[in-house]
Amino acid sequence: MLDVPHELVEHVSWLIYTRRRELNSRWRRLGCFKQALLVLAHLRKNETLAQVAAGFGVSETTAWRYVDETVEVLATWAPGLREALVGLGEGDFVIVDGTLIPTDRIAADEPYYSQKHRKHGMNVQVIARPDGTPLWFSRALPGRTHDLTAARAHGIVQARLTREILVLADRAYQGAGATVRIPYYNHHELPEHYKQYNRDPLLDQPHQPHRRRRPHPPHLRKLRMKRGSLAGRALHDRR
Repeated sequence: MLDVPHELVEHVSWLIYTRRRELNSRWRRLGCFKQALLVLAHLRKNETLAQVAAGFGVSETTAWRYVDETVEVLATWAPGLREALVGLGEGDFVIVDGTLIPTDRIAADEPYYSQKHRKHGMNVQVIARPDGTPLWFSRALPGRTHDLTAARAHGIVQARLTREILVLADRAYQGAGATVRIPYYNHHELPEHYKQYNRDPLLDQPHQPHRRRRPHPPHLRKLRMKRGSLAGRALHDRR
């Protein structure tokens, strides 16, 4: 059972139909609607090419070709960064974050190993609305790419400066600029304008002050001194 709206399948099948008309493609074993179902099952349910090929009665090579073609169509149809920010301006804000898409190891795998996630993958930057609705996905970069480096490479930093959009991000984006607000924890010597970021109601996460270690009760402190130090033993002997 594929848990996606019927309208989505129809939309993807229409994009496939348009591409076939552009290429003047010959007859294929699966129609546009079934090809859309095959690809969405592979992407949504993470079913292998062998599984979807068997389910739709085609070869694994044909299933791979259908998936590759449809992903290319969807990538062409997807909006660019500036198009995704249309309608946003001063006073609006978005959320920027990076995610790691796991991959299998390859021969030249060093650039794709993320020390942060302890696995191989590709770094993808995501811009979303405050309610979590995705607005834009970046192209993939090697997994070891730092989030701030990836944001600069994709033009995210420059785009939000041009549109004067407030951006909420995690501490990986420190240094991106004044309109990128990140949380700061346990920093008592920060300037006031940095501390204000922790109190910003947009973050919806009030700053948690540093918790001091709770002192031990007097009888436990004496016990630790007796057991843990020569001074404590000497004090105990005098008493």
